[in-house]
Amino acid sequence: MKHKNILYIAIWLVWLMLPAKDIFAQKQKYVATCVAFYNLENLFDTIKSPNSNDSEFLPDGVNKWTAERYEHKLRNMASVISKIGADGLPSPPAILGVAEIENRLTLEDLIKTPPLSELNYGIVHYDSPDARGVDVGLLYRKSLFRVLGSRSVRLTIPDAPDFRTRDQLVASGLLNGELVHIIVMHWPSRRGGEKRSKPLRNGAAALCRSIVDSLYSADANAKIIIMGDLNDDPDNESLTKILKARPSVEKTGKGGLYNTMYRWFRDGVGSLAWDDSWNLFDQIIVSEPLLGKDSSTCKFYKSGVFNKDFLRQKEGRYAGYPLRTYSGGAFTGGYSDHFPTYIYLMKQL
Repeated sequence: MKHKNILYIAIWLVWLMLPAKDIFAQKQKYVATCVAFYNLENLFDTIKSPNSNDSEFLPDGVNKWTAERYEHKLRNMASVISKIGADGLPSPPAILGVAEIENRLTLEDLIKTPPLSELNYGIVHYDSPDARGVDVGLLYRKSLFRVLGSRSVRLTIPDAPDFRTRDQLVASGLLNGELVHIIVMHWPSRRGGEKRSKPLRNGAAALCRSIVDSLYSADANAKIIIMGDLNDDPDNESLTKILKARPSVEKTGKGGLYNTMYRWFRDGVGSLAWDDSWNLFDQIIVSEPLLGKDSSTCKFYKSGVFNKDFLRQKEGRYAGYPLRTYSGGAFTGGYSDHFPTYIYLMKQL
């Protein structure tokens, strides 16, 4: 069954969202939109590239990355993406930020893979100077989001002039008829230790904050959605003190940012596991104009971590962890070492 381009939610679904006293008071229809982020974990093609460090992901490389394995990975990724947010909507994400993709070709191959091939996704992508050769990108359903402009913003670290990482992607467009700005990021990793690498992520946070401030300067009511693998948790300094993403709606003032994933982090839910502990690096943060109860415009409704059983390792030492493509150097045919995260936006028609 093909997905509808726009999902109109009638009063029977509103019943699930409103207090009982409001059920019979409201007869309006709503449009609901899923916006998501997914770290695709090393989505490399099988072609040697001069612009990426892809030797592991070639047919004769250590991972024996053949066309069959690449196509298997594409099918897995397409299947997951088509299901993100399906608990609340029978419709895949209108907007999806992605990380750890080698180039535009991998995204072109992905959106041609069923069931995504039926959904007419578009692509926003720029090549980054990352040392591993991986980028971020944006997929969007053309029937739901119309891109008006985009740019790629480079992170430079004054004390580390040779440091290279992923650019921050900024795309602006019309979602349900409203101007929305999307920022997709993949902040520097914790390689070398969390403390030692902390200044790199703080620098990435400062860059993102400058982008947010410029958007707010142009429009005090700017609707901004920030998403990415930040390699920091919601309570780390980069998020709380530099980006200034607040842990609750109540603490998000005018011109502020609300971290929609903080409540999940507080409750012990993670998007990736390492050394028998969970982190929630994959975050979605929204600007203050997306908050509130005035549903005549797009508003944040709720967030989630898409951590279904089929995405989990079933047995062994890593039981419960995300089921990744390789484990211990062996091809497992899994998905990613990260779970996707998502939010719902609601708007009254």
